Amino acid sequence: MRIYCIRQAAYHVCMKTPPLLMLMTLAIGFVMAMIDVTAVNTALSDISASLSVPLTGLVWVVDGYTLTFAALLMAGGALADRFGPKAVYQGGLSVFILGSVLCALAPSGHALIAARLLQGAGAALFMPSSLSLLTHAYEDQATRARMLGTWSAIVGCASAAGPLVGGVLVHAFGWRSVFWVNVPIGLLGIVLTQVLAPATARHERDLSMWSHVLGVAALAALSFVLIEGPALGWTSAGVLMAGAAAVTAAAMLVRRERGGAHPLLPKALFETPAFAAANGVGFLINFAVFGQLFLLSLFIQQGGADALQTGLKLIPMMAAFAVGNLTSGRITARVGTRPPMMYGLMAGLAMAVLMLLGLRPDTPYWLLVLAAVVMNVAIGIAIPGMTATVMLVAGKANANSAAAALNANRQIGALVGVAMMGTVMHIAPEWALRLPMAFTLIAAAYAGALLLVYHYVRSGAAGAIQSSLRSSG
Repeated sequence: MRIYCIRQAAYHVCMKTPPLLMLMTLAIGFVMAMIDVTAVNTALSDISASLSVPLTGLVWVVDGYTLTFAALLMAGGALADRFGPKAVYQGGLSVFILGSVLCALAPSGHALIAARLLQGAGAALFMPSSLSLLTHAYEDQATRARMLGTWSAIVGCASAAGPLVGGVLVHAFGWRSVFWVNVPIGLLGIVLTQVLAPATARHERDLSMWSHVLGVAALAALSFVLIEGPALGWTSAGVLMAGAAAVTAAAMLVRRERGGAHPLLPKALFETPAFAAANGVGFLINFAVFGQLFLLSLFIQQGGADALQTGLKLIPMMAAFAVGNLTSGRITARVGTRPPMMYGLMAGLAMAVLMLLGLRPDTPYWLLVLAAVVMNVAIGIAIPGMTATVMLVAGKANANSAAAALNANRQIGALVGVAMMGTVMHIAPEWALRLPMAFTLIAAAYAGALLLVYHYVRSGAAGAIQSSLRSSG
């Protein structure tokens, strides 16, 4: 009887929960993850000095987390279908907390990288579940679009606060405190989810374990090639073997997905042009955004800035994404997903080209900030439109899988972007050459994303696509 009363009370609390409180509850996991990512960038120099970690090791500290995050996101979506997104969301938060504790206690660079892998696995569990719970929480599409914009803005604010949080913590308590801060945030997320988030229906679904194993193998081998290639040599035996393993695993995965009875993604969803294009846009945006963050963090620190100064200098650049996200939510609800994506990417591309042509090691800080802020506001406008496109196309029936696919592609983009910036820094010994090379890659990524939106994303098409997906089962 007591258990029944508790359940009834929890149900009534869920039904009366203010929309923004529910939104913050479901965003807290990703907020924690984003604070961790951006805060870690400000701590790289201190980690390197404390644990004697070389440049390739620093890339692994950032990309090790992204590797398991990206590789296991589809498994996280499948587990959310089978066991319910609420349980998987809370489980993911628990794993992330454990990984954070191990990061904080790491005695060496290798131990830190291993703990970062565990953190990424936890994030892979709670990320798709949070978007799925968000989709179920708001019935009206216009409200859902606004909430997605606000959700992105909350995440953007966390990203903006990350450098300052990291800088303050490292300056006052050392780099290990960057990971300790995740513990109370994660515990708060678990408690709020238990009290506020309603349970949703479960869907029996095959986990396709071999497909997930092949995906992990392909990404791990690709990461080794991109990160270790510049240090070991592109023609070294280890790099060549890893390259062959990446190609083989990827080919086997594609073959299995095409012919398998239980693919990772519903075939109708995977074959939808707008869905595939929006995922490509997510990959390219994260390639540019996280590559830029990694590059500029080290650029600022090499100029003599400590962790706190680096965090302060990165704040306006990261806060720009939140400004763009908030603007985009209202635009998307009124005119659809295509216009904010198109014009945001166009403006971002223009600014990336200007930075490619004009950014130099002696460029005044205020000019660097101005250019980065304008570019990041524009990209911040494009991001919620991309997310809304994917979720509208998928509908509730495929929300878990769609959220997992989108975020997997975005994290793969971040992984490759950071690895490519590491490659640029190995190839080019001076910042005078590193900066134009890096922003050439960033501009190319935004140009590719713009072409995908132009050719494959149409405003107003989401409803028709969603209907066709329902009719196809």
